[in-house]
Amino acid sequence: MNTVARISLAALLCVGLAACASKQEVKPTPPPPPPPPPAPTQTAPVSNGKFTPADLNTNACLIKRSIYFDFDKSNIKPEFDDIVACQAKYLVDNPGARVTLQGNTDPRGSREYNLGLGERRAKSVEQAMEALGAGADQFTVVSYGKERPICHEMTHACWAKERRVDIVYTKTE
Repeated sequence: MNTVARISLAALLCVGLAACASKQEVKPTPPPPPPPPPAPTQTAPVSNGKFTPADLNTNACLIKRSIYFDFDKSNIKPEFDDIVACQAKYLVDNPGARVTLQGNTDPRGSREYNLGLGERRAKSVEQAMEALGAGADQFTVVSYGKERPICHEMTHACWAKERRVDIVYTKTE
Protein backbone atom coordinates (compact mmCIF):
# COMPACT_ATOMS: atom_id res chain seq x y z
CA MET A 1 0.00 0.00 0.00
CA ASN A 2 1.43 3.37 -0.93
CA THR A 3 1.76 6.33 1.36
CA VAL A 4 -1.21 8.27 -0.02
CA ALA A 5 -3.44 5.25 0.41
CA ARG A 6 -2.22 4.76 3.99
CA ILE A 7 -2.82 8.39 4.85
CA SER A 8 -6.29 8.26 3.32
CA LEU A 9 -7.10 5.08 5.21
CA ALA A 10 -5.82 6.54 8.46
CA ALA A 11 -7.86 9.71 7.92
CA LEU A 12 -11.01 7.68 7.26
CA LEU A 13 -10.42 5.60 10.39
CA CYS A 14 -9.92 8.73 12.49
CA VAL A 15 -13.09 10.32 11.15
CA GLY A 16 -15.00 7.10 11.74
CA LEU A 17 -13.70 6.74 15.28
CA ALA A 18 -14.46 10.37 16.04
CA ALA A 19 -18.00 9.95 14.77
CA CYS A 20 -18.49 6.84 16.88
CA ALA A 21 -17.01 8.46 19.95
CA SER A 22 -19.38 11.41 19.78
CA LYS A 23 -22.50 9.27 19.65
CA GLN A 24 -24.22 8.84 22.93
CA GLU A 25 -26.66 6.15 23.67
CA VAL A 26 -30.10 7.69 23.51
CA LYS A 27 -32.63 6.02 25.68
CA PRO A 28 -36.20 6.53 24.60
CA THR A 29 -38.20 8.59 27.05
CA PRO A 30 -41.08 6.68 28.53
CA PRO A 31 -44.51 7.89 27.48
CA PRO A 32 -46.25 10.14 29.98
CA PRO A 33 -48.63 8.39 32.31
CA PRO A 34 -52.21 8.33 31.08
CA PRO A 35 -54.43 11.09 32.45
CA PRO A 36 -56.67 10.08 35.32
CA PRO A 37 -60.08 8.88 34.21
CA PRO A 38 -62.73 11.58 34.24
CA ALA A 39 -65.09 11.67 37.16
CA PRO A 40 -68.17 9.63 36.35
CA THR A 41 -70.97 11.76 35.01
CA GLN A 42 -74.39 10.74 36.10
CA THR A 43 -76.73 10.64 33.11
CA ALA A 44 -79.66 8.82 34.60
CA PRO A 45 -81.45 8.90 37.92
CA VAL A 46 -80.20 6.59 40.63
CA SER A 47 -81.73 4.75 43.58
CA ASN A 48 -85.40 4.25 42.79
CA GLY A 49 -85.03 5.47 39.20
CA LYS A 50 -86.51 8.89 39.91
CA PHE A 51 -84.87 12.27 39.62
CA THR A 52 -84.63 14.36 42.77
CA PRO A 53 -84.12 18.13 43.15
CA ALA A 54 -80.43 17.46 43.90
CA ASP A 55 -80.09 16.00 40.40
CA LEU A 56 -80.87 19.38 38.80
CA ASN A 57 -77.33 20.59 39.50
CA THR A 58 -75.42 17.32 39.14
CA ASN A 59 -77.05 15.25 36.41
CA ALA A 60 -75.48 15.83 32.99
CA CYS A 61 -78.84 15.53 31.29
CA LEU A 62 -80.71 17.92 33.59
CA ILE A 63 -78.01 20.62 33.55
CA LYS A 64 -78.78 21.30 29.87
CA ARG A 65 -81.75 23.67 29.89
CA SER A 66 -81.78 25.39 26.51
CA ILE A 67 -83.50 24.12 23.37
CA TYR A 68 -82.35 25.73 20.10
CA PHE A 69 -84.35 26.31 16.92
CA ASP A 70 -83.72 26.92 13.24
CA PHE A 71 -84.31 30.35 11.75
CA ASP A 72 -87.99 31.28 11.68
CA LYS A 73 -89.05 27.86 13.03
CA SER A 74 -90.83 26.73 16.16
CA ASN A 75 -90.39 22.98 15.85
CA ILE A 76 -87.83 21.33 18.12
CA LYS A 77 -84.68 20.14 16.38
CA PRO A 78 -84.21 16.35 16.76
CA GLU A 79 -80.84 16.79 18.47
CA PHE A 80 -82.66 18.36 21.44
CA ASP A 81 -85.18 15.53 21.93
CA ASP A 82 -83.05 13.96 24.68
CA ILE A 83 -82.95 17.21 26.66
CA VAL A 84 -86.72 17.61 26.36
CA ALA A 85 -87.25 13.98 27.43
CA CYS A 86 -84.90 14.34 30.40
CA GLN A 87 -86.56 17.54 31.61
CA ALA A 88 -90.01 15.98 31.14
CA LYS A 89 -88.97 12.95 33.20
CA TYR A 90 -87.85 15.26 36.00
CA LEU A 91 -91.27 16.93 35.96
CA VAL A 92 -93.02 13.56 35.96
CA ASP A 93 -90.85 12.37 38.87
CA ASN A 94 -91.46 15.63 40.76
CA PRO A 95 -95.10 16.66 40.25
CA GLY A 96 -94.67 19.69 42.53
CA ALA A 97 -91.92 21.13 40.31
CA ARG A 98 -92.70 24.16 38.16
CA VAL A 99 -90.87 25.64 35.17
CA THR A 100 -91.04 28.78 33.11
CA LEU A 101 -90.36 28.23 29.43
CA GLN A 102 -88.77 31.41 28.11
CA GLY A 103 -89.04 31.79 24.33
CA ASN A 104 -86.38 33.90 22.60
CA THR A 105 -85.59 34.96 19.04
CA ASP A 106 -82.78 36.56 17.13
CA PRO A 107 -82.98 40.34 16.51
CA ARG A 108 -84.29 40.14 12.97
CA GLY A 109 -87.98 40.82 12.44
CA SER A 110 -90.47 43.10 14.13
CA ARG A 111 -91.04 43.12 17.86
CA GLU A 112 -94.55 41.71 17.47
CA TYR A 113 -93.45 38.93 15.13
CA ASN A 114 -90.62 37.90 17.45
CA LEU A 115 -92.85 37.88 20.54
CA GLY A 116 -95.22 35.54 18.71
CA LEU A 117 -92.38 33.31 17.48
CA GLY A 118 -90.86 33.10 20.98
CA GLU A 119 -94.24 32.05 22.36
CA ARG A 120 -94.70 29.40 19.65
CA ARG A 121 -91.27 27.99 20.47
CA ALA A 122 -92.01 27.84 24.20
CA LYS A 123 -95.40 26.22 23.50
CA SER A 124 -93.76 23.56 21.32
CA VAL A 125 -91.45 22.62 24.21
CA GLU A 126 -94.42 22.58 26.59
CA GLN A 127 -96.43 20.32 24.28
CA ALA A 128 -93.51 17.92 23.84
CA MET A 129 -93.02 17.64 27.61
CA GLU A 130 -96.74 17.17 28.20
CA ALA A 131 -96.75 14.39 25.60
CA LEU A 132 -94.06 12.70 27.71
CA GLY A 133 -96.20 12.89 30.86
CA ALA A 134 -95.49 16.28 32.46
CA GLY A 135 -98.56 18.09 33.77
CA ALA A 136 -99.95 21.20 32.08
CA ASP A 137 -100.06 22.94 35.48
CA GLN A 138 -96.26 22.65 35.77
CA PHE A 139 -95.62 25.21 33.00
CA THR A 140 -95.60 28.94 32.59
CA VAL A 141 -94.88 30.15 29.07
CA VAL A 142 -93.37 33.56 28.43
CA SER A 143 -91.94 35.09 25.29
CA TYR A 144 -89.17 37.64 25.39
CA GLY A 145 -88.83 37.76 21.62
CA LYS A 146 -85.64 39.62 20.83
CA GLU A 147 -85.62 41.58 24.12
CA ARG A 148 -83.12 39.44 26.07
CA PRO A 149 -80.13 38.74 23.84
CA ILE A 150 -77.20 36.76 25.18
CA CYS A 151 -74.94 37.60 22.22
CA HIS A 152 -74.57 41.07 20.75
CA GLU A 153 -72.68 40.42 17.51
CA MET A 154 -74.43 40.69 14.17
CA THR A 155 -73.35 37.25 12.92
CA HIS A 156 -75.22 34.09 12.02
CA ALA A 157 -73.42 32.20 14.82
CA CYS A 158 -74.58 34.77 17.34
CA TRP A 159 -78.13 34.80 16.00
CA ALA A 160 -78.27 30.99 16.32
CA LYS A 161 -77.63 31.35 20.07
CA GLU A 162 -80.66 33.62 20.37
CA ARG A 163 -83.16 31.21 18.80
CA ARG A 164 -83.91 29.22 21.92
CA VAL A 165 -86.23 28.30 24.76
CA ASP A 166 -84.67 28.42 28.22
CA ILE A 167 -86.09 26.09 30.85
CA VAL A 168 -86.06 27.89 34.20
CA TYR A 169 -87.12 26.00 37.32
CA THR A 170 -89.22 28.18 39.60
CA LYS A 171 -90.03 25.39 42.04
CA THR A 172 -88.05 22.17 42.19
CA GLU A 173 -90.12 19.89 44.40
